[in-house]
Amino acid sequence: MLAHTVRSGLIESLHRGSAIAVDTGGNVLFEHGNPDRPIFYRSAIKPLQAMVSVRVGVPLSPEEMAVNCASHSGFPIHIALVRKILFDAGLTEDDLQTPPGWPIAEAAHNLLVAAGHRSPRRIWHNCSGKHAGWLATCRHAGWDTATYRDPDHPLQREVRQIVEDATEMPATPTGVDGCGAPTLRGSVRGLATAFAKLSSDPQFAATAIPVHRFPGLVGGDREDSRLGAWWDGPMKGGAQGLLGGGRNGIGIAVRSESGSSQIAVVGFIEVASRLGLLSEAAQQALAEDATPVVLGHGRPVGTIQPVINP
Repeated sequence: MLAHTVRSGLIESLHRGSAIAVDTGGNVLFEHGNPDRPIFYRSAIKPLQAMVSVRVGVPLSPEEMAVNCASHSGFPIHIALVRKILFDAGLTEDDLQTPPGWPIAEAAHNLLVAAGHRSPRRIWHNCSGKHAGWLATCRHAGWDTATYRDPDHPLQREVRQIVEDATEMPATPTGVDGCGAPTLRGSVRGLATAFAKLSSDPQFAATAIPVHRFPGLVGGDREDSRLGAWWDGPMKGGAQGLLGGGRNGIGIAVRSESGSSQIAVVGFIEVASRLGLLSEAAQQALAEDATPVVLGHGRPVGTIQPVINP
């Protein structure tokens, strides 16, 4: 159990999941649930997927790299950076193979509607930064840009090798992510292992540092981004309640079995606090995300509380 919801004094729902903390030496510092159950990493490994741009030598600014690693909210700054990556590679929005979508942030969506937009577009999809980075990589390496999502494309083969090296486990068989890209298989333990390395190994600095510095570019006004702003290291969430973060060679990964990112954040804050990795100021600032309020008729009637036994 990661957490339970209490409404008016009654435990209303139970939220199961797994959590683990490891260091780069392979030592387990905390373990809960079943961190070895097979999962898809989804967007939680974008800082690893973006490493292919680094290895090929695509010249991206730190802000552009943050968006390359992002599940962005679709605000103008996010879209401008995606356009810049494409423009510098001699590409356009038409080269993106993300499905047409609206920004995932309601405020960003409303801005577009107010500006007169009526149809979704590929560049507004939250994964457009990753796809733009991949397209720029293909252009830089001389690889075909029309088939970059194919699991056997040289880009995807390189990504797969990077992920397997970082997680220390096989990343196949692949699935299909929401954006149409291959999504790699692994485990919560593998994700924690990767973030331990992301936070300490210099070879990952080109993606780890931008993700650390610019949580607002990597996400937006969401609970994982708020946590990222107080977490002194790289952090990235993925669909279906997955969250990974690393600091100074310690990696933490949490997954909510219900697929709730809110519950994953609750679990992550609890594990990080137990390990002494969140300052008192950070815990105070994150109090509403650590124990989210449950409302009844617009007023607080309970909370979501962490329930983790190592």
